[in-house]
Amino acid sequence: MLVIGIDPGVAVTGYGLVRESSSGDLELVAYGALETDPACALPQRLSELHRRLRELVEHWQPQQAAVESIFFATNAKSAISVGQARGVALMTLFEAGLTIAEYTPLQVKQAVAGYGSADKRQVQEMVRLLLHLAELPRPDDAADALAIAITHLHQQRWA
Repeated sequence: MLVIGIDPGVAVTGYGLVRESSSGDLELVAYGALETDPACALPQRLSELHRRLRELVEHWQPQQAAVESIFFATNAKSAISVGQARGVALMTLFEAGLTIAEYTPLQVKQAVAGYGSADKRQVQEMVRLLLHLAELPRPDDAADALAIAITHLHQQRWA
C-alpha cells in the first residue's frame, strides 16, 4: 500500500510517500516540500498549495493519506495558518477519494521513535533507519511527513 504523509503549513508543506512491500519492509517512494511565496496573498498561497497537492496525488496515486493533526500552539497566528493549510490538504485528499487518517505529533513520535517525548532529531534518525537512507531526509517538513506516513503504515499493520 502506498501512503502519502502530509505535514501542513502555508509557507512549507512537507510530503512523503512510503510503501509497504510484500515482505513488510518500508520503501521510500518520494518526498519533498511545497513552498509558497510569502509575497503572495494568503488565498493565492492556499490555492497554490491545493493545486500542487492535487498534482502530487494525481502523479503518485497513493491509496491512503495521513495528515498531522493540529496541536496546541503558543502562537495563535501560527496555529491559524497551519489550520488553514490543513484544511486545504484535507479537502484536496478527500476530493481525490483517499481515506484520510490524522495523527498528533505525540502519536507520530511514539510510532516512529517509540517514545512520545522524542525530539525532532531522534524522529528524523528513526525515519532514516526505517527507510534505509544514507542521510537524514531534508527539509524537516519532509522528514515529518515521512514520519506521518510511517505512523499510518504501522497503524494499519495493527488495525
